[in-house]
Amino acid sequence: MNWFTKLPGSRKEAPGLEWRVLRRLPMLALAGSVLPMLYALGVRFFDGGLPDADTLKAVQSADILAIAAVILHWTVILTLALGCAIVVVMKGHAYVADAYPLVDKDFPPD
Repeated sequence: MNWFTKLPGSRKEAPGLEWRVLRRLPMLALAGSVLPMLYALGVRFFDGGLPDADTLKAVQSADILAIAAVILHWTVILTLALGCAIVVVMKGHAYVADAYPLVDKDFPPD
């Protein structure tokens, strides 16, 4: 049995928004990862004249916030990529999935 038998009469839909989003995802992932890191580095360099204990607390808070923002951003990017991939697959040709005869097709059980 050939698994990649196209259904007769199936057609492929034109590409749409999903391809534009997929093309922009690498740049969005990079930008969304770099910006929180720049924030965390900026807090390290510009302490604002705070005492050492307060500076350490601000740096730790900035690191936690940056890590959380990067993880959230990666999750959003992964979700968008998965959604776009599903749309690309669904817009493709239809294939024969389970082409086997049903035993009780004409006389279903009561």
